Parts: sequence; C-alpha cells; structure tokens
Amino acid sequence: MTDGEPLAATLRQIERSAGALATASVSRMDESLPWFRELPADQRSWVMLVAQAGVQSLVQWLRTGAGARGGPQAVSDEVFDVAPRALARSINLQQTVALIKVTIDVVEEQVPHLAAPGEEQQLREAVLRYSREVAFAAARVYARAAESRGAWDARLQALLVDALLRGDSADVLASRAAALGWTDAPPVAVVVGRSPGGEAAIVLHGVHRAARRADVEVLGGVHGDRLVVVVGGASDPVAVAERLLPAFGEGPVVVGPAVPSLEAATESARSAMAGYRAAPAWPAAPRPVAADDLLPERALAGDGEARRILRHSAYGALARTSGELLETLDAFLTHGGALEATARALFVHPNTVRYRLRRVAEVTGFGPLTPRDAFTLKIALALGRLEPGTQGEQLTKPT
Repeated sequence: MTDGEPLAATLRQIERSAGALATASVSRMDESLPWFRELPADQRSWVMLVAQAGVQSLVQWLRTGAGARGGPQAVSDEVFDVAPRALARSINLQQTVALIKVTIDVVEEQVPHLAAPGEEQQLREAVLRYSREVAFAAARVYARAAESRGAWDARLQALLVDALLRGDSADVLASRAAALGWTDAPPVAVVVGRSPGGEAAIVLHGVHRAARRADVEVLGGVHGDRLVVVVGGASDPVAVAERLLPAFGEGPVVVGPAVPSLEAATESARSAMAGYRAAPAWPAAPRPVAADDLLPERALAGDGEARRILRHSAYGALARTSGELLETLDAFLTHGGALEATARALFVHPNTVRYRLRRVAEVTGFGPLTPRDAFTLKIALALGRLEPGTQGEQLTKPT
C-alpha cells in the first residue's frame, strides 16, 4: 500500500506501537494464564519474540491486501519462525491458541488508539481475519512438529525392538526405552502379528491409540510384514493383546510369556516370534494365542526352547515318577484315548486309568483327556525318547 491508500496512517501507527503491544500482550498473559507464569525465562522470551513478530506480520498482511492469494498464509506461517521448534514441545496447541487470543484481545482494545479516524471498524475486522490466519498457522506448525516427532519415534521404537529381538545388552534397551519415555511398568510381554501395512508411523499410531484404551504402555516396531509390540503393565497379556487386535493385520497374533521388566523381554520376544512362525500349523488356534500354547508346533518347527520345555515338563516329569504314569499315558495315547481299551491293555480297572491320567495332568500341567493337551503330550513323549539324557534339564514350563 502507498500513503494514499486506505489504512496507510493506521499501519504506521501499528508499526510505531509494535513493541508496546507485544509488551502489553505478554503482561496480560502473565496475569491471566497461570501456566504461562511457570514457564522458564527463555521460553517466555520466545513468546515475546512471537508476539512482536505477530504485530509486524499483521502490518505486512494488511499491506498485501489482507486476502490476496498466497499472501496471508505465507506471512502467518512466518510468525512462528522466530521461536525454536522446541517451543512446540513445551507449549501445546491449546495453550498456543490461548496466547493468540490474549494478543488479539490486547490489539482489539487498542484499536481506537491505533486506527486513523474512520478506520476503526475496518481495522477491527482485519484483526479478526488475521487472528484466524494465525490460528491456522499454529495448527500447521504443530501438525508438522507432530509428523516429524511421530516419524522419529517410529524409527526409535523400531531400533529398540530390533535390539530386543537381537538380545542386545540391558543398557542398550534401557537407554532407547528412556528416550521414548518408557516407564517399564511390570509385567512386560511381547506380542507379534502381521502388520496391517502402510507407513510405520501410522501403524504405530494405531497401536498407541488401542493401548490408551486398554490403559497399558506400549512400544512397537514394524519388521517386514510383522508388527512387534512390547506391552507393559498388563497383568493379563493375552487379554490386553485381544484389545490391541485392531492394530494388527490378518493372521495369527502370538503373545510371549510375561516377564518382570523390559530387560528380560528378550525371552518373551523369542517365544512370541517362534510361536508366530509355528502358528500356521494350528489353524484353529485362538486369536490372540499364547506362545506357550503353541509348544508342540514350535517344537516341530525346530524351536529348541520349546523342545526343552516339553522334554522337561512332560516327559522328564513323568519319567521321574514311579513309571506307572508314563506307562498309562503311553497306552492311553496308543489306544486313541479310549479308557476301556487302555484299562484292558494294562489289566487295571478304568477308574485306575482315570486316576493315573489325573495325576499326569497334575505332574505335567497337560490333561490327557483334552485333545489339544493329548497332542502336546504325544509330542513331548517323542521328544523325550529321542533325547532321553536331557530329561533332567533345569527348566520348567512357563505359566
């Protein structure tokens, strides 16, 4: 605009009053916003710079025509360039809107002193339009910051999950978890399933949204077509995993055993990954399914941990008894689970067979009368007889 154009005198007056308007705005923020008084001195000074830039930007915005294509948005975005992006992490969007409102209120109150005679209403309307542009600019700044932070968090979470799967040192896990704000609420468990596809940051956003509803702590990473999620503070990991299912793609979702902390979560991750690889062998498995419920499939797939558990907790436990339980179980499985046929083969009463089978369930944790457990016991017996010298391993079946 030139001096002969509308608002020329008003613009000169606003420019002369820029410092005073910014100072008055910050003073009003200090009076009306309790949280603003608690900000560190450097952050308060950044707000002062933003307020001053906002007044100068108003002048430039008016000079572009207050609505010319491309002008208002470009100027409005520049308002926040004077402050470090770190300010967006210290002051949330709602608080920023409150600061903008205070500044606009102060400018509106000064309209009678800033506007040239007859231009008061025109200036007031322009200030209202400009405040809307600044509010949109603030939303854009926070959206960019959130997008950048989301992408960084996704990369950091992926690195942590990588370290967990590799079995890196506890110090590496702790440092990366601390950077993500992980509180290590016990117990901790690892959940593995198929990723729904798409950008990792978007996938993890879905995981965290579901976790907030389940009131648990999570970290996650997308590895190829797999989504690996670390859950903290879940007393029943399988039940929590069920609430996280919307974040996963189709296919099995396997839950590793609960462990005391993230430091010990490598064990849970190994079990969950082994279970995920073996899950296709049990098409009727529940979703989600505990990795411990996939022990026979894991053993058949070559998982050494599952083989050791079955040898010790089933075959080894029975072999250390009087021998009757192992003999009865073997006969029961051989005769297809028929009590009468088993009793005839052992020359005992069917009730004796029932009693011994109950004892087998007590000793091993697997009930022979349940088809699924009978299958597990059959695999355990085969493994134990293939490697009879390992039955005394100091290893117990996870609970």
